[in-house]
Amino acid sequence: MPELPEVAALADFLDAHLRDALVTKVQIVSFAVLKTADPPFSALEGRTVTGVRRFGKFVSLEAEGLFFVFHLARAGWVRFTEAPTDTPLKPGKGYIAARLTFAGSSGPLGLDLTEAGTKKSLAVYVVRAPSDVPGIAALGPDPFSDGFDADTLAGILAASAHQIKGVLRSQSVMAGIGNAYSDEILHAAEISPFALAKSLDREAVQRLYDAIHSVLGTALREAGGKPPAELKDTKRSHMRVHGRAGEACPVCGDTVREVSFADTALQYCPGCQTQGKILADRRTSRFLK
Repeated sequence: MPELPEVAALADFLDAHLRDALVTKVQIVSFAVLKTADPPFSALEGRTVTGVRRFGKFVSLEAEGLFFVFHLARAGWVRFTEAPTDTPLKPGKGYIAARLTFAGSSGPLGLDLTEAGTKKSLAVYVVRAPSDVPGIAALGPDPFSDGFDADTLAGILAASAHQIKGVLRSQSVMAGIGNAYSDEILHAAEISPFALAKSLDREAVQRLYDAIHSVLGTALREAGGKPPAELKDTKRSHMRVHGRAGEACPVCGDTVREVSFADTALQYCPGCQTQGKILADRRTSRFLK
């Protein structure tokens, strides 16, 4: 799933390539992805793109007062081309869920939203304002927004009785962080993913705050300027613990461990984060703090 750094890079890329382009055609191939009916998606056609922005893990493409907003979820992605085809798409065929074509200053441009797998979660909205999208309206503060400091984070954590891994992933608490970067942030901060948020002392909160900005900041710099086709590999290449169960921790040399859940998993380093303790699997045992 793309998270804040990849979505930011994607929004910047699309803004650079699509700003001032004319929307010539919108095709919704999988109508399950379209979550709105008014205004109709066809109302985008004939409008000029005036900008592309990120809201948490949402991308919002503005076209003269209307907004095409999408959330890529777990298996969604973007395919951008400077040589789009005119062939009409058939519903239910292939991985393409939606296609937008544009007339740019140098020729036609194409944007496909794709989704692999059988569990379909990709979401598309056509709205008059980004805040009309429920997921955007419910977003918590962005980690890079003005005013988000260590005191802000301390207040958020002090009010939560949940485990820190879940708090970091909750979009209504903090916007943009998902499963992968929460693993990386907690590893950098030397905090157990099962620690209760409100139990963290001020020193741990500061480490967490610093880790959020160092991990995401580094990822933002690495992702910046890259086309959509390169962003996934860029993300994976810089992970220290996420997706690396069984490998040696690059910091302390201990073996990276995994805890599996019904539909996801987390990775952590016992040596760096839990004083050598192995965390129990939630499906069979109680959590070890």
